[in-house]
Amino acid sequence: MRPQLFRLLDVGAPSYFILLLTGFVLGTAIAALWARRLGQNPDSLIDLGIAMAFSGLVGARLLHVVADGFFWDYVHLCTDPSLVDWHITRAECASPAYAGVWDEAKKVCHPSGQNCWAWANFMAGGLAYYGGFLGAAPVGWYLCRRDRIPFWKTADVVGFIIPLGLAFGRMGCLLVGCCFGKPTAGAMGLSFPPHSAASEWQHKAGLLGGPDLASLAVHPTQIYESALSLAIAFFCLLVAHPRKRYHGQVFLTFVALYSVARFAIEFFRSDDRGGLVGLSTSQLIGLGLLAFCAAMHRRLRPPPAPPAPPPASVYRAGTGPTAAA
Repeated sequence: MRPQLFRLLDVGAPSYFILLLTGFVLGTAIAALWARRLGQNPDSLIDLGIAMAFSGLVGARLLHVVADGFFWDYVHLCTDPSLVDWHITRAECASPAYAGVWDEAKKVCHPSGQNCWAWANFMAGGLAYYGGFLGAAPVGWYLCRRDRIPFWKTADVVGFIIPLGLAFGRMGCLLVGCCFGKPTAGAMGLSFPPHSAASEWQHKAGLLGGPDLASLAVHPTQIYESALSLAIAFFCLLVAHPRKRYHGQVFLTFVALYSVARFAIEFFRSDDRGGLVGLSTSQLIGLGLLAFCAAMHRRLRPPPAPPAPPPASVYRAGTGPTAAA
């Protein structure tokens, strides 16, 4: 784990946000380069990207707060912080980073004071990709319509930019230790250090003697998703885009492929992320997006070509081989 990628002037640079920002800058640069293919000013796509990034952050944070299993922690941070347990060491509890209150009976740390705005502190982590996607999409549609930018043509470019950015973001998740997988004995298994999200979860689940121990080896689901996102990005760019039959097809291809990939990866994840009827929140959203892709494909695809007329007869009536015979 490496929560801080580097320090500058004694200020730590969060690994997740540095990699997320790298993906955003790279994606925005690609969009600007493609702008002339769309007949647009590159500045208009850069402005569009910035607006979607901000709305995406809001949506990603809100879905995390509501659906990832931490809703009541945020409520208690505002009403009764003693109901919030931080599974950290006594020394960490007293450090300036936490400044908490140590509970000797429970061997946990509690926040020292009320904080009704903790839910809005996205810099502390806690962003759900699908929330970002659902938050940015309507803003992108509105701005494209307002500025007369062809929405579906632009969406096709986004169709290979988003998975490229996701590949960077998930490696940020790996560095901070979130979005971890279930225990595994396979060769790909990774162990996270003491007091990581994985070791704390395993301690609560009775799989580990204490949160101050390194976690059991788990599926590197962050690497799985990063690799699949890269594969989807290159497929959409090199295969789907050159062969598309209508504007919007590349975007729908990305959404469908990612929904299927994410649905499968969710079975290997072990972190808290909400759910219903045995499926996680992301799996339920993915099913809804697959239905959306099917409906939009039926709506956007061109009508089938009319059948070709039968070939003209080679012989005139009365002069064919039968008549000659």
